[in-house]
Formats: sequence, structure tokens, C-alpha cells
Amino acid sequence: MRDAVIVEAVRTPVGKRKGGLSEVQPADLSAHVLRAVAERSGIDPAVVEDVIWGCVGQVGEQAIDIARNAVLGAGWPEAVPGVTVDRQCGSSQQAVSFAAASVVAGHYDVVVAGGVESMSRVPMGMSVAGQWPFGEGFRERYNGIAPNQGLGAEMIVERWGFSRTQLDEFSLGSHAKAAAAQDEGRFAGQITAVINPAGDKVEADEGVRRGGTVEGLAALKPAFKPEGGTITAANSSQISDGAAALLITTSEKAAELGLTPIVRIHTAVVVGDDPVIMLTGPIPATAKVLKRSGLSVDDIGVFEVNEAFAPVPLAWLAETGADEARLNPNGGAIALGHPLGGSGARIMTTLVHHMRATSTRYGLQTMCEGGGQANATILELL
Repeated sequence: MRDAVIVEAVRTPVGKRKGGLSEVQPADLSAHVLRAVAERSGIDPAVVEDVIWGCVGQVGEQAIDIARNAVLGAGWPEAVPGVTVDRQCGSSQQAVSFAAASVVAGHYDVVVAGGVESMSRVPMGMSVAGQWPFGEGFRERYNGIAPNQGLGAEMIVERWGFSRTQLDEFSLGSHAKAAAAQDEGRFAGQITAVINPAGDKVEADEGVRRGGTVEGLAALKPAFKPEGGTITAANSSQISDGAAALLITTSEKAAELGLTPIVRIHTAVVVGDDPVIMLTGPIPATAKVLKRSGLSVDDIGVFEVNEAFAPVPLAWLAETGADEARLNPNGGAIALGHPLGGSGARIMTTLVHHMRATSTRYGLQTMCEGGGQANATILELL
């Protein structure tokens, strides 16, 4: 039986809004990680049969199939195609799932999956400014409510009864874990530095903050619900720029090409959930992927749950009973940033490298996504 394995995973640093990557055109940022994944693996790009690329804001500089533009910008052969995927925040995790399914089915032997988002250059919401993209059927079904992720996070806080202090403590923990990972060099092997147009070398994630306190975070005003709200800039994911790429093939093809697989894509699922609260999808996605895999929550050595907002992983912990010590061991999007279409691949790159460094057999990744969706993927160390 054919399988799907990841043989290389690389990412840019995650740049903060208007930071070191903000002057890099997103197709060029994508091209940078494509070149890096080929160089690090040693493959000839001509063997890549498709590039499947996640991107949410497919307008402006991210329009016209950025996957294909990145392939050409990377200097790869014109014969290598590319396709761009939008499953909102899970776009590049979905790109990996599509790539894995395609190689297992025998449609491809070698695929690169990943994604990008330059939120500095293509602001969130740019593609729908002043418009109603949901259709009249949605308006009628949900009583005219326009889904808002920040308000969805506030709904989670109310439903699970979290306090502002719990959210802020979780956020400080994310920064502390990310800072420790930076200090110990845990990200070094997964990051490819970027030289920006000003000639500056960007080689570290820019969003990590050190020395914060609960008292300091408590002074921040709520961002979405002025009266009685708990969601602030500090306990939300950061607006960011970044890209990541993973090389996916079969065990048989890897051996033929002289490549050494790192992990096998064991199981992958996607679910739909309430689009108004929007952010609870990782809970049923985790249940579904565990059931399909035949594994239990206790079998998983590390969990990556995207920190869109602090209550998302907190609710996930409450419902799954997972060991909090295994959650986001290198920090998450609150500290590292959340470049939308690139985040799924960034998180998976971090997960792959962590599993290899710690000899962790199983890792599980899940993300909440616009429309009340969620992907979940289990990786197995080889």
C-alpha cells in the first residue's frame, strides 16, 4: 500500500506586521521557501509534480494563483504546476492533506505543500471590504449575523467560563515557551533566513515578547467587546507575515530518490462546526481523527492547537482531557504569530522538527478555521 511521508520541512521566520518581512512580496517569500526545501532535501525541482499552496487573502499581490507564481519566481522548471487553496486559517494544513491524499492515490509521486500570507501587504478583510460574501441563504439561516472571530472567541469564554486572568496566563505561557525555544536553538533547523529588500537578514520570529506580567496584560482594553469583554491584543494571535513548505512523497519514491523520510502522515480529517462561534472545530476534529486513527489522546506525545485566541486551546483542553504539558511546547500563534494561509504549514514544520528532536512517535495538529471548520492531522515518526 502506498503511503505519504514528509522528507523535509522548512519555514521563514514569522515577521510581525510592518516588520522585517513586510517589504518582501508574498510570491517571492513563497519562492524563497520553495528553493530552501529543494536545497535542503537535495531534490531536483523537476521531479516535483505539483505545488499545493495555502493562501487566504487571494487578492492584490496574492492573487492570480500565487502557487504558480512562486514556482516560476523560484526558478523552477516551467513544467512544475501550482495550485492555491483557501480553507481559511487551515489553508496550508489542507494543502498538506491534499498532497498526502494525492500521493497515496497514485496521482502524484512527489509534491510540495505549504502556504504563505503577507498580512502587512494584503490586510485581513481586504477581499471583502464593504461586501456581504455569505449569500442570502446564510443570512436567513443565521438571522443576519456576520461571523466575527473575535466575538466567537468571546462566546467560547462565556460558554466555558474562562476568566480574563486564565486567558492572559495562557498567553504569557505561550511567549515563555517560544522564548525558551529560541534561546535553546530549537527553531534553528527549521528556519531559512530571509534577506529583505533593505538588505537586513531576518532569521528569528519577531513576535516573541519576554518579561510580561498578568498585571500588565490586565491593563489592555478588550478588542471586540468593549463592555465586559476578555479578548485583547495580548491573548489573541498576532498579525504576521510568513511562509513554509513541506516535501511530500511515498516511502518507495523517497528510497528511489535517496531521501530519508522524517514522519508519515498517519491520518487526516476535516470537519464542519457552528460558523457563528466559529472556533470550536478543533474539538470534534480531534475526536474524529483519533477515532479514525485508532489512537487515544494518551497515545499522542505532542499536540499543536493553533492559538487563534487563548480560549480556543483552553476549551480544547477542557473537552479532550489532553495533557496540557504536551500542548504547543514551543509556543503558539499568540507568541509566534499567525500568517493565516501559511500557519498550517508553519505549525506542521515546527511539529515535524519537534518530533524528530524529541523522538516523539505521534503528533497531532489541529486548527480552527473560518466558516466553523477545522483540520486535524496525526503524524507518526519514522
